[in-house]
Amino acid sequence: MDNFQFNVGTNILFGKGQLEKLPAVLEPFGKKVLLTYGGGSIKRMGLYDRVKALLADFEVFELGGIDPNPRVESVEAGAKICREQQIDVILAVGGGSTIDCSKAIAAATFYDGDAWEMIKKVNNPMIGRAAITKAVPLCTVLTLAATGSEMNSGSVISNLQTKEKVGFSSPLLLPKCSILDPEYTFTVPANQTAAGAVDIMSHILEVYFNPSPAYVADKISEGLLKTVIEYAPVAMKEPENYEARANLMWAGTLALNGLCAAGRAGQAWTIHPIEHELSAYYDITHGVGLALLTPRWMRYVLDDQNVEQFVKYGVNVWGIDASLDKFEIAKKAIDATEQFWKGLGIPMTLSELGIGEENFAAMAANAVQSGWLQYAYKPLSQEDVVAILKMCL
Repeated sequence: MDNFQFNVGTNILFGKGQLEKLPAVLEPFGKKVLLTYGGGSIKRMGLYDRVKALLADFEVFELGGIDPNPRVESVEAGAKICREQQIDVILAVGGGSTIDCSKAIAAATFYDGDAWEMIKKVNNPMIGRAAITKAVPLCTVLTLAATGSEMNSGSVISNLQTKEKVGFSSPLLLPKCSILDPEYTFTVPANQTAAGAVDIMSHILEVYFNPSPAYVADKISEGLLKTVIEYAPVAMKEPENYEARANLMWAGTLALNGLCAAGRAGQAWTIHPIEHELSAYYDITHGVGLALLTPRWMRYVLDDQNVEQFVKYGVNVWGIDASLDKFEIAKKAIDATEQFWKGLGIPMTLSELGIGEENFAAMAANAVQSGWLQYAYKPLSQEDVVAILKMCL
């Protein structure tokens, strides 16, 4: 196990009725609040009205309409409000896209330059987090189990003009408090629940496949994966099943708060940078892209050096017979992953989404460059990425 530092300072308020504590949560930061949200689901479920009522004693400004793949234009608009109104705290009410956008707003407010320039600088390991020196405090009310953005310092923003989708992070972007009431995920449609489940599993798999031995992290990861496998189908069939929604929500948070990566060697992720290219070019649902790519990547990289980790995955997560040949176990585990996601109703080929190979070369080049795939679990070249994309057709 490698050395690590683990210090996640987000105050999590989990469970029914926790929203009532919202005024007390925001009060220490000040009275001027920027309320951010997405396409209107929080209004349909009554959450918007409840939040506004709870914030009656605050001066509330709003930025709605944040897209599922949040755009840099929304970041600029939010930062403008924060600067002009001298916002004390941002309250993001929604899923990972709203929270990610709000993190970028929090940093861009104090950045001397345009938001996209800031994001690109922070993504560059030669400059890194030093580009962000100050941020508006952020609190969240989560409505979708998926990204884990409610308890980490990362964000992903899209620029449709340049066809880029870039991830970045800074400790200054960690939410101060996140309210997680599973009842606010009851209205999430089945397709979004499925895509969220894939996202959770993908976050775990990105760090689970790592050359560093980390037994505790492995066991935590395997338990969280089994939780999603157990409860995602239940939540889709019974959308108001509290236990299913609660377990998915907490699994999503723990999947990406650093717990699963603790004790492992640092490495670039693989699937997310490639999927970011799919989203940047075709604006597809993030979880769908991850589901398409992951089994193909697994088959592409499986070899004598990493087969034992695939065996652990197959035996401990999918219950495959440990007495079988190790490559048979590995292949069965990959098949089980693919079939599980297909069973959730996720499209499993690019052709189903109307996507061909015309942009593969450019997408692969961008993925390798912006995703630093030479430092991934198994280093990938542009040619490797093109080959994986072609396996998804």
